[in-house]
Amino acid sequence: MSALTSSPAWQNLQKHYDANKDVQMRDLFAHDPQRFQKFSLEFDALLLDYSKNRITEETLALLLALAKERDVPGWTKKMFTGEKINLTENRAVLHIALRNRSNRPILVDGQDVMPEVNAVLDHMKTFSQAVRSGAWKGYTGKAITDFVNIGIGGSDLGPVMVTEALKAYSKGGPKAHFVSNVDGTHIAETLKTLSPETTLFIIASKTFTTQETLTNAHSARDWFLAAAKDEKAVAKHFVALSTNEKEVTKFGIDPANMFGFWDWVGGRYSLWSAIGLPIALSIGFENFVELLEGAHVMDEHFLDTPPEKNLPLLLGVLGVWYNNFFHARTHVILPYDQYLHRFPAYFQQGDMESNGKGVTRDGISVDTATGPVIWGEPGTNGQHAFYQHIHQGTQLIPADFLAPIETQNPLGEHHLILLSNFFAQTEALMKGKTATEVRKELEKEGLKDDALEKLIPHKVFTGNRPTNSILFPKLTPRTLGLLIALYEHKIFTQGIIWNINSFDQWGVELGKQLAKAILPELEKPGTITSHDSSTNGLINRFKEYRAAHGLGKQ
Repeated sequence: MSALTSSPAWQNLQKHYDANKDVQMRDLFAHDPQRFQKFSLEFDALLLDYSKNRITEETLALLLALAKERDVPGWTKKMFTGEKINLTENRAVLHIALRNRSNRPILVDGQDVMPEVNAVLDHMKTFSQAVRSGAWKGYTGKAITDFVNIGIGGSDLGPVMVTEALKAYSKGGPKAHFVSNVDGTHIAETLKTLSPETTLFIIASKTFTTQETLTNAHSARDWFLAAAKDEKAVAKHFVALSTNEKEVTKFGIDPANMFGFWDWVGGRYSLWSAIGLPIALSIGFENFVELLEGAHVMDEHFLDTPPEKNLPLLLGVLGVWYNNFFHARTHVILPYDQYLHRFPAYFQQGDMESNGKGVTRDGISVDTATGPVIWGEPGTNGQHAFYQHIHQGTQLIPADFLAPIETQNPLGEHHLILLSNFFAQTEALMKGKTATEVRKELEKEGLKDDALEKLIPHKVFTGNRPTNSILFPKLTPRTLGLLIALYEHKIFTQGIIWNINSFDQWGVELGKQLAKAILPELEKPGTITSHDSSTNGLINRFKEYRAAHGLGKQ
């Protein structure tokens, strides 16, 4: 057994689980009219209701004891003070510095990082305001009407999610487009509707060597120059989010339009940095600052608030409860707001790239489950797709429900219908429907005898399915900042408890390495025999087809 699973706090939780695993939430609510008051918290614009969980006050105390034993508060302070907690890369983890609106000094190797952070923010402000105001002109003297962000992973998912979530605030800005997939279809379809005269390209690659991003960037450059003819015009239509000035300049981008960031900015935490330039272009720099401020407020809450009132920490330990004791292998995020339709996908990367680890910080294989599979879609779409599995399937799937009280688009009864479903689904998942209740319903419908008895099992809902509900007044930039930071710190909490490094991602490397070796094999003639029989067979089938049909490089 590991230090985690043999620890007193873990063993106490295991005993508690064994004694209480069959507890019914229906009974917990029936026996305690104050359950909502006991298991809900309000902070800033957020209301977190976690009363529909399979927990008692004892459960919560034991979970918080585990967080204390694993020193979550101590590791939190290490992160906030610039210690190099990303052990495998010897790096600090300071996305919190990017939104440090109090501007207190944060040191890395004895140097305060805040002056550089503020300098990049000032650069972003000046540039985004020039583009949005029309002062920035393209090569024919026309203002920018569209921008295309070319990136992948964190250089794409964060800006996409936020610009979609805050689309209601994009008035007056250029239209946003995003290209990430190296599949040529993505860039080709994006460019079809654009004009070279009025399009700005943002190339987001820290090293300016990312294969997918640079392939798309060169295709965009070729498309642009086919119209502009003059390579000097590239500087008016391409900017870089990068630290590689040599390659940026070689591409034709003016180094003055290069926006830098630092090795302590992880990709999946980078939207707060220069990678957020598309956000500032879309919604305006003032709203980008509101986003930063919301996240900063949540940072301070996570750092300073006692565990029993600490929203990220509570969500973190609840996730451990289900993942490690109930063996729930997935967790679903269900925003009841169409603007948040990319929120689950964003935290697929945020959570699974962070905590999808099989060894501890000490390099020892873990002996318990770590990060769950994260997935989700907006309600009510999901209700007509996968909710069947959540309600009546054999797997326990904890769920987070998020919703604004006020819609950005008041239209008839739309929002009331949407929220009625939000409230109904969490109640249904908690209560379920017993055989007795089903029988009474069917008898009222006139069903009886064998037909009635045969149908009953199919209409029973076991209930007792856990959910968290997060309500907020309205989806604003500040509120979105609160929500993103909430989930970031939840992920951090779980990583500390599991004793894993949540800030590296070596698992993405092997496929990249092999792809670089395979690419020249696809381009040269001849049969390939250097791999296993499956890979050889697939490559050779691909090459045979292309040769037979006269296909060159595509």
